Amino acid sequence: MGVSAMQIIPAIDLKGGKCVRLTQGEFTKAEIYTEDPVKYALRWQNEGATRIHIVDLDGAKAGAPQPANLDVLRQIIRRITIPVQLGGGIRNAEIAERMLRLGVDRVILGTSAAQNDAIAQGAMDQFGDKVVIGIDARDGFVAVSGWQERLNESAVAFARRIVGMGAKRIIFTDISRDGMLEGVNLTALAEMLQAVSIPVIASGGVGKLDDIRSLTTLKAANLEGVIVGKALYAPTISLPDAIAAAKEG
Repeated sequence: MGVSAMQIIPAIDLKGGKCVRLTQGEFTKAEIYTEDPVKYALRWQNEGATRIHIVDLDGAKAGAPQPANLDVLRQIIRRITIPVQLGGGIRNAEIAERMLRLGVDRVILGTSAAQNDAIAQGAMDQFGDKVVIGIDARDGFVAVSGWQERLNESAVAFARRIVGMGAKRIIFTDISRDGMLEGVNLTALAEMLQAVSIPVIASGGVGKLDDIRSLTTLKAANLEGVIVGKALYAPTISLPDAIAAAKEG
């Protein structure tokens, strides 16, 4: 996939069935944007999104998807025609299968994959490219359990290891930039893109159109897309402008 085809993927973060944004993964800093997340899913689709990124924040903390957010997820899947990828609380193949049966297009394995090779291997063997490995990094190291805990393995080392096990796609989030609107950590992202050959979706830090343009300057063929959250809700950028900026590269 060429750089010019970089997808802009709007994020809908769910907490208690509402659409919120956290700052640097802090649950105490949740800002509610709307009581009706379905409205935003429809809006992003209408404005040109080709995929929606949904995170069950309660699920990420609890270790399993949570009912209030699953209700919203079902409504979104019923109402929109573009694919949905889901993260948060998907800690084993059984949960992954349940979410895929609900109509989710891709499931994101984070903490479970980072801490349990057997679970990651099983899910990847069973579901192939329906599984995305979420790599969340703080200061270059893997962070787990809703970003509350840091492991001793570097994000790049983990990425290489998980690709060796058969991973087909990675979402790479720099936690220090998430929700800050301060720009993407290009150095860390470039290092990740060079470390693996599979598609990588960037996440965290997009605050303005120049941040989108800066991603295209990396000229990395495996940079498949970027997840944009807070910037769309603040709003500091519009989705149509972001999509246009991604194509300029």
